Amino acid sequence: MKKNSFIEGTIIATIAIFLVKIIGMLYVIPFYAMVGVKGAALYAYAYNIYGLFLEISTAGLPNAVGKLVNEFNTLDRQEAKIRTFLLGRKLLTFFAIIAFIILFVFAKDLAVLILGDLSGGNTVADVTFVIRCVSFAILIFPFLSVTRGFFQGHNIIYVSSVSQVIEQLARVVVILGGSFIALNVLHLSLTETIGIAVFGAFIGGLCAFIYVHRKLNNNKHNLCLDVSFEKKDEITDKQIIKKIISYAIPTIIISLAFSLYNNVDMILIIRVMDYLGFDPLEVEFIASGISTWASKISVIITSVGLGLSASLIPTMVEAFTLKKYDVLNHRFNKAIELVLFVCLPMCCGIALLSKAIWAVFYGLDFLNIGTNILAIGIFAPLFSNLFTISNYTLQSMNKFKLVYICAITGILVNAFLDVPIMLLFNLINIPAYFGATAASIIGYSTTLILAMYFLKKDYGFKYKEIGKTIKNILVPLLTMIIAVGLIVAFVSINYAKKYMVVLYILLVALIGAIVYFIVAHKMGLIEDIFGNDILAKIKGKFLKNKKEV
Repeated sequence: MKKNSFIEGTIIATIAIFLVKIIGMLYVIPFYAMVGVKGAALYAYAYNIYGLFLEISTAGLPNAVGKLVNEFNTLDRQEAKIRTFLLGRKLLTFFAIIAFIILFVFAKDLAVLILGDLSGGNTVADVTFVIRCVSFAILIFPFLSVTRGFFQGHNIIYVSSVSQVIEQLARVVVILGGSFIALNVLHLSLTETIGIAVFGAFIGGLCAFIYVHRKLNNNKHNLCLDVSFEKKDEITDKQIIKKIISYAIPTIIISLAFSLYNNVDMILIIRVMDYLGFDPLEVEFIASGISTWASKISVIITSVGLGLSASLIPTMVEAFTLKKYDVLNHRFNKAIELVLFVCLPMCCGIALLSKAIWAVFYGLDFLNIGTNILAIGIFAPLFSNLFTISNYTLQSMNKFKLVYICAITGILVNAFLDVPIMLLFNLINIPAYFGATAASIIGYSTTLILAMYFLKKDYGFKYKEIGKTIKNILVPLLTMIIAVGLIVAFVSINYAKKYMVVLYILLVALIGAIVYFIVAHKMGLIEDIFGNDILAKIKGKFLKNKKEV
């Protein structure tokens, strides 16, 4: 099986995750239209809690297995590598079963925690039912995720990436097909329909597992899974388990942080908005909009960070194992530059087109509120991407204590600032729900600043490359903002006609992208960030295909 370089791995993972997120973004248009604001809020409650438990039970161990497999591969300890995979699978199964039991048994208590005293919308019984429906998905993910980690540990990125696309496609088929049949053929209740929709996570996971398991069986020899080792490497099972757990905990904290940001925001928004006297349906719209539905649109932003992290860990581990700290510094800077160069103009473009985009995805109900949520909330994923890179860098360098300090500090800052900022914004006539996004951005920024400080202090990291990139990005970025802003200001459209709005969004986005990349190319910024070799390779393939045509 072909291994992937850092840039190749980044591109493969980013493209795959981009496809996954695009699929996850587009399905919400028909789904939201079918289930409405109330059904969408119920779906968000179940998925946010499920995501939290999934991160606890499966997020850390697969990455830990991948990290340790890569480490043993680098040191040519093949027997220890195989034992790591098998032991990781056993550990992950145990944690997943415990998480499933907790989620299923205590579903009602979790529903009460989410809704609080809110009445007039979804009930505790509704939320309890859908949480139990989605809990079954946790049982399939141990086997799926640890196998993904095993492949990633060998720098084989495409298997994990393709499996994610398969998982998403199967899940979306169940969500849309199941919801349509439940409502229009079987005439089930809205709660039962959402229960079927969230059960799609189990079906998607099962389909993806079948794919990765088949790849594993077909490549046993290349992965040394069919080798009979005469003796064990000089490392005990206990030491491997200890390493897996020590590597997993930082990753769990990082992954858990994302879920905590969403769940903390959702719970506190419900309480603050209810306290401020908002209508129950409006409260559920705002809470689910910020915690779930705005993030469905911002998947284009988060896919870049996820793609980077998937390929960043193995190469960071390799560089750290060989004590190449200058390579670590360069890759950290390059990852930050890639995120800023790609994500920042996308965030600004989506913010400028937020009203049109929200109208296409979620209709005209609460359009002004939805527009505000998206316009401000789209910048949170940019900071979460930077958060991911900084913490994964520390983790790859075995700086676990710093990972805890940075991530937990960011989470606490977000939690403590949520309510005060929302109340302050309400007092000064700024929409109170802006406070939740502001608190999240401050939390992510706190983590990033702390991580960069410790990396500079302990390993002499330098950030001149990042500063230079930020300075150079400003010119093409401002040019793009002016071009898109002028179109938005002077071209009026009917938001009720979705096909016209879609064409409008595509046209304006295309103009903005062309302006941005032309100016960036003229300044030599693209070459500085991506490198001349990668660009030459892309141009070569393009010209070759053009000649063949």
